[in-house]
Amino acid sequence: MLHHVLQFLFSARGVTVFVWSTLVLGAGFAFSHGQWAILFVIMLTLFFTAVPTLLNKWYAIRLPRIISLLIVLFAYASLFLGEIHDFYELFAWWDVALHMVSAMIFGLIGLGSMRMMQSAKTIDAIDSVVAVFGFTFALAIGAAWEIFEFSIDRIFDTYMQKSLQDTMGDLIVDALGAAIVSFLGYLHWKFGRTNFIGKTVEHFIERYRNRAH
Repeated sequence: MLHHVLQFLFSARGVTVFVWSTLVLGAGFAFSHGQWAILFVIMLTLFFTAVPTLLNKWYAIRLPRIISLLIVLFAYASLFLGEIHDFYELFAWWDVALHMVSAMIFGLIGLGSMRMMQSAKTIDAIDSVVAVFGFTFALAIGAAWEIFEFSIDRIFDTYMQKSLQDTMGDLIVDALGAAIVSFLGYLHWKFGRTNFIGKTVEHFIERYRNRAH
């Protein structure tokens, strides 16, 4: 019994349930105390952590389990822990780590999207174009996130963006994470240098190919 409980708690579903439970409790506390800015951030966190589930339900897009879990954890760590519970101030490395992880996640999604279209013969792109798209897609998401932070700061008078140096540092880390993923993907497909990035994308495509048949 204990084994099954622990297995659930440390599974992707268990982590997601824990995240949603703490967010709901936090939303209830913020509402009861009239903390509207915090409530808004928590509701945004709930939405972002639900994105993998919504993609599966609405569009039948089932992301790899590790990618779904990383998206949930990133949104939770960035907004709920980082902004509401001041983890950015408590841990100097928190922001850098989150931006690196998020850039790698979206780099994988960008590469996976292009490789899937290649597999379906809807596009004819060489490996370097696939890699460049993965890089630019991840970097574009990073830039959109900075715009989001800027907008929230102006609307709710918060302090998500500390300074211009902080914003540019985040974008540089985004670019580095995206470059690592794209380069590893390029090595995998162009030169057959098997690695985690290429294998993850190919596994994702193969699973959808099997489901389609």
